[in-house]
Amino acid sequence: MSNSLLRKKPVSSVDAEGKSTSMRRVLSVKDLTFFGIAAIIGGGIFSAIGNACFTGGPAVILLYGICAVACGFTAMCYAEFASRVPVAGSAYTYAYISFGELFAWIIGWALIMEYSIGNIYIAFSWSGYFTNLVHGIPEWLTINYKSAHHAFMTNTPGEGLTAWMTAPQIGSLRIIFDMPAVAINTLLTGFVFIGTSESRNLSNTMVIIKLSIIILVILVGVFHIDIDNWKPFMPNGFGGVMAGVSAVFYAYIGFDAVSTLAEESRNPEKDLPKSMIYSLVICTVVYIILALVMTGMNSYKLLGVSDPLAEIFKIKGIKWMLFIVSLAAVIAMTSVLLVYQMGQPRIWMSMSRDGLLPKKFSSIHPRFKTPGFATIITGLVVGIPIFFTDENIVLDFTSIGTLFAFSLVCGGILMLPRKSEHETKGRFRIPYVNAKYIVPAVTAVSFVIIAVFFPDSVYEHTDKSRLHYPMIIFYVVWAVIAVLSYVRSFSLIPVIGLLSCCYLLTGMRWTNWAMFGAWLVVGLTIYFLYGRRHSKLAGQDNP
Repeated sequence: MSNSLLRKKPVSSVDAEGKSTSMRRVLSVKDLTFFGIAAIIGGGIFSAIGNACFTGGPAVILLYGICAVACGFTAMCYAEFASRVPVAGSAYTYAYISFGELFAWIIGWALIMEYSIGNIYIAFSWSGYFTNLVHGIPEWLTINYKSAHHAFMTNTPGEGLTAWMTAPQIGSLRIIFDMPAVAINTLLTGFVFIGTSESRNLSNTMVIIKLSIIILVILVGVFHIDIDNWKPFMPNGFGGVMAGVSAVFYAYIGFDAVSTLAEESRNPEKDLPKSMIYSLVICTVVYIILALVMTGMNSYKLLGVSDPLAEIFKIKGIKWMLFIVSLAAVIAMTSVLLVYQMGQPRIWMSMSRDGLLPKKFSSIHPRFKTPGFATIITGLVVGIPIFFTDENIVLDFTSIGTLFAFSLVCGGILMLPRKSEHETKGRFRIPYVNAKYIVPAVTAVSFVIIAVFFPDSVYEHTDKSRLHYPMIIFYVVWAVIAVLSYVRSFSLIPVIGLLSCCYLLTGMRWTNWAMFGAWLVVGLTIYFLYGRRHSKLAGQDNP
């Protein structure tokens, strides 16, 4: 049983799949970089950056640097995997060859949380900015049913209550749904279905437009900076800076989506690693400069709003920029939706090839050369929940699913031999730095410092009488990795990436873990009922 659950897919067979693909290889390193930027610069820069500035003050730029380094280590792990295994499955395929089939299924199931469920949240956010630009749409067509019902039950004035009171009815059922969110999902699903070239051209155009608008925001904002707003630089201490870690990490989600486009890349072994690193560096520079401009234009105390970029110009009375910012937000989120809508079908396609999902998911459209059926299913998975869910639920799902995937990718690199038997000159490799002595030494010193100066770290922040179990588990994982680093001479960069992602997971609430656990139970049920029996590796002995 255990052997069959952990059977691994040979790198040679995965490599052969990539070479025999029937999909069109049309993406250059520039196109892939633009897809990376398209996926990263979205809701994180138009909403999450405000809360990060509010808690950290101008010193939030340090947090952007820290998260960039942490994501950079993870990106390097993705880059090496993408170079050694240039196929469309992303973290799912990487887990299959490093940890085995059961973990591959788990990560493939978890990636639905990042791509499909994440797109539900982005669709809701897109709708909010879109309705700021286009007036006249009835309220019952601009809000989700759950939010409107909650507003009615609590008698909360605003859009939700108005929507509930004015919505047409069929019997006792009120017709309330977020029409713009449904419409953009349907439109982009059509683009992704038609072809990669068309999606590439749309994505590249939107990236150029949104970067141009962000540069305009920076240039206009620079002339309204008051350096007194940068004092104090760290108003709430380093703890205040770190309090924004969830918001800042969310702003970096997306670079991994590039790896799902391996089979449509002209030279995946070289172009995928370059594009992931390029997009991460470009976005980090943009984030840091923009954070400095925002905290320089207005006090950090005024930035804790859902639309901080619009707020900074509203306070300064620069009304013409409000329209520009809303337009940029719509374009930015459209590009994120597009990239994620492309990523999910390609993961399902890879799972189907391995027999873990029905063959229909890996069927390629004869005319458009895209995974047509999987693309339509993705559109339905994103579109249907829009009618009955809200933003808060899907955001929790997205963050924990992404961090879980990142952790397994970093750990997966440690499981692979440093030299592949199918070594090809020019493929990207993470520089090897032996962690044998470094990680155990740093771990020992860190544990002493934590025990002496931060003994309360093992307790809940709001209740010192309760243990903070995720943090305790993290310390145990840290110690185990330190021991394994000594025994197996692990590479330092993947170890740092793994520990960084594990630490960020400690910030998730128990409700997040409960939902994640329930989601995994559903996924494992499907695996044992279908995937395990239909796997192409079924019946093979794999040590």
